[in-house]
Amino acid sequence: AMAAARRRLSVGLGLAGAVCALLGVCLLLVGPVIVKEQVVKNVRIDPTSISFSMWKDIPVPFYMSVYLFEVLNPKEILQGAKPVLNQRGPYVYREFRYKTNITFHDNDTVSFLEYRQLFFQPGMSNGSEEEYIVVPNILMMGAAVMMENLPNFVKLLLSGALAGLKQEAFMNRTVGEILWGYEDPLLDTINTIVPGLIPFKGKFGLFVELNNSNSGLFTVYTGMKNISRVHMVDSWNGLKKVNYWRSSECNMINGTAGEMWPPFMSPTSLEFYSPDACRSMTLVYEQSGKFEGVPTYRFVAPKTLFANGTDYPPNEGFCPCMQSGIQNVSTCRLKAPLFISHPHFYNADPVLVDAVEGLHPSKDQHALFLDVHPMTGIPMNCSIKLQLNQYIKRVSGIIQTGKIKPVVLPLLWFAESGSIEGAVLKQFYTNLVLIPSLLDYLQYIFLGLSVPLVISAAVLM
Repeated sequence: AMAAARRRLSVGLGLAGAVCALLGVCLLLVGPVIVKEQVVKNVRIDPTSISFSMWKDIPVPFYMSVYLFEVLNPKEILQGAKPVLNQRGPYVYREFRYKTNITFHDNDTVSFLEYRQLFFQPGMSNGSEEEYIVVPNILMMGAAVMMENLPNFVKLLLSGALAGLKQEAFMNRTVGEILWGYEDPLLDTINTIVPGLIPFKGKFGLFVELNNSNSGLFTVYTGMKNISRVHMVDSWNGLKKVNYWRSSECNMINGTAGEMWPPFMSPTSLEFYSPDACRSMTLVYEQSGKFEGVPTYRFVAPKTLFANGTDYPPNEGFCPCMQSGIQNVSTCRLKAPLFISHPHFYNADPVLVDAVEGLHPSKDQHALFLDVHPMTGIPMNCSIKLQLNQYIKRVSGIIQTGKIKPVVLPLLWFAESGSIEGAVLKQFYTNLVLIPSLLDYLQYIFLGLSVPLVISAAVLM
């Protein structure tokens, strides 16, 4: 009777072991498939997917921090001295983004307009929008450089008009005026002297375009038919490529609209089209990490992002170029001599940093980054930083430009930052980190259990 009982126990243990092994192998094979299916279902642009509401109205608090460069020695600069700058700020804005006019099309695409709204946050800011700051007279200095090659009598005409309007090379205005606009009689004057030189009316401000306005009509793939195309831009404002630049490569609209990427990312690079910079940008993989327990890939700007055509031939189409580290955006910014760069000329030619006083480029403070969850292509934490610069110089015939030495002068830099938190983070973590890892553990538990069970069964035989 003892032997029979042992045999029964042995068979029972053996069966249990076999069942565990089977379950373990099943999970090993089926687990990843289930997870993949869940991911695919939830990252498509489809009203039933988890990420749809996130995509439609970005639920995470986004902040834009703006730093202005105050000019400390305007009179000396007019005599040919090196500009001395002092960084003021941050002036912090809460940024809300929402999509409207969402229209699904038959060819697996959806089009939308995305709006930004910015609200000043006094508590987070170092200073108020009412503070006065001395900055270059952006319109006047811009018009002067733009008119440099016009006949002398036109320049003298402008110079006389500027004198009549008491316009000088530098102006003392409030932060609010510099960013959000001020009425400037100069606009009408310039348009009278050289019609169409500056194609806008009313207020002039560096960020006047940003608030309550959209970034153009994006049409992107929904991923319903092909998940590897999800979020990729099909067209922007109806264009398959832009015509701001001098090579077809530079005019290409590549990647996504810069908010989400296709899932199952590889640690190589990611691309997006930036309406603010009028071009596609490629960021490169730097390292793997974790954000609040969620695994991430960090992508950063390569040194070549704003390199000139000499240092990096593919960028030749963005020229005429100056030093590496700044990009001429005059073709897409109303022909004004404006350049974008990393803040404080980080990663740029040291000549640019040395041409002004008061810049201290550092990776910590001035490098942009995106931390993306590679399985879903959704950013967990990001900070996109850019600087706006103006090329100023003495222009013969325009007395107001004095003896200014040619210099690329930083005007301001900003960081748009946000990270997933609260309920969104919880839902994300549970569905896309916790459950997959539980499935992972379960398969090993089953496989692990099957071994002692089968061994005990064999011993009992």
